[in-house]
Amino acid sequence: MRSKQTGVTLIGWIILLIPTALCMYTGIRLTPVYLNYMKVARSLEQVKSEYKGVDAGGVSEIRLAIEKHLNIESVDYPDIKDIKISRDGRTWIINAAYDDQAPLFSNVFVLISFDKTVTLAGGGGE
Repeated sequence: MRSKQTGVTLIGWIILLIPTALCMYTGIRLTPVYLNYMKVARSLEQVKSEYKGVDAGGVSEIRLAIEKHLNIESVDYPDIKDIKISRDGRTWIINAAYDDQAPLFSNVFVLISFDKTVTLAGGGGE
């Protein structure tokens, strides 16, 4: 008796490739959002390294340093107004907590929440 060859048909390939293509497309759409977050995180870490062990000054000085780094990295979102700077004892806490979205199809978006916190060792008063 002769055996038949079996394999994946055209419909089988389509069923396999559609989820794979959808995942790849989503990854392509999310890449710029994550690259932007990496720029924001790098900017905050650079501000932290600049003020390590030094009197960080007041909120306006820290905000100006963050704004300069965000401008150098060409970050449009989040804005400097979206970054919270607070005082906890003798340290400064910089928190960039924001949501960003990436469009997929027509009115379907992927929403991503980011939260980066950096602590500056600071000295004197505000």
